[in-house]
Amino acid sequence: MDNAEFVKKKSIEVYFRKYFGVLLLIFLTIIFWLIFKIISPNNFGTPGRLLSYLQSSLIYAVGGCGLYFIVAMGLWDFSIGANLVLSSILACYFSQQYGYLGLILVPIVSGTLIGLLNGIVYINFHIPSMIVTVGLSLIYESLSVFATHGQEQILGPNYRAFGMYPYNVILAVCAFIFVSLVIKYTKMGTYMYAIGSNEYLAKNMGVDVNKFKVLSFVICGFLVGIMSILNISYGTSMTAASGMSSMSMNFTPLMGTFFGMSFRKYGTPVIAIIIGEFIISLIFNGFVAIGAPTTIQKVVTGIALLLIVTITTKPVRGIVVK
Repeated sequence: MDNAEFVKKKSIEVYFRKYFGVLLLIFLTIIFWLIFKIISPNNFGTPGRLLSYLQSSLIYAVGGCGLYFIVAMGLWDFSIGANLVLSSILACYFSQQYGYLGLILVPIVSGTLIGLLNGIVYINFHIPSMIVTVGLSLIYESLSVFATHGQEQILGPNYRAFGMYPYNVILAVCAFIFVSLVIKYTKMGTYMYAIGSNEYLAKNMGVDVNKFKVLSFVICGFLVGIMSILNISYGTSMTAASGMSSMSMNFTPLMGTFFGMSFRKYGTPVIAIIIGEFIISLIFNGFVAIGAPTTIQKVVTGIALLLIVTITTKPVRGIVVK
């Protein structure tokens, strides 16, 4: 084999490897669509319904992208459900006062500040991120109850553009582009993987680990703020959470995050999160279409989460869970 043929072969291998992950996800999407389409041909998988599935999956994909910065560092954030509830409630309230300015700006600021608070508490109190964010989520839930006095908040009909096409897609794509640029072209993206791979080595190399951990929480909160805009515009109402009822809202975006973690070796974590959330939406709606009880969604969520974590986690002897 001469040099030209060798270079050509390597180029094909690199090209194939780059897009293998995306092709695999598309293949899985088609498989799941076919399974439920065959079982329930009239109630599942029509073009109109697929667009509906995509709407909800875009919302979770934005949150999943935010969680990606946390999970890639080996941390956890179980407060995004409470963050989502509180930011959505604030979006409703301030949209009545300031229109679209309040709807867009307030949840982003709220989500970002909550992310910053999560990061500061985690760094300064030296408590595992899982415990910090669960504890803080109770506070955020209480704030949502305090702000609404337990009353359901409804978004005005004049401010629901981000709950439908094409504005929801435009906003979501802006978030995806932002995440892709941060991961690929900034120190944050590079150090995120370095800290997640070996925190102590990264620290010895001069990386300000604490700074970038706080920044990861801030970026996560920022994206949850955008998720809140999409969520309240799509659902049009939000009720305050209490008793950790917001906890269930963490898991669907988290599953998308694990798709991103699994397929990051192909260099396409954001695309994997988007398609992964769409696959999850297909499965959920497939079970609804065949008449399965609504509780089956929680069962599927739990099983899928366990399977994905099992597949993506590489146990290391002596490792300390953060």
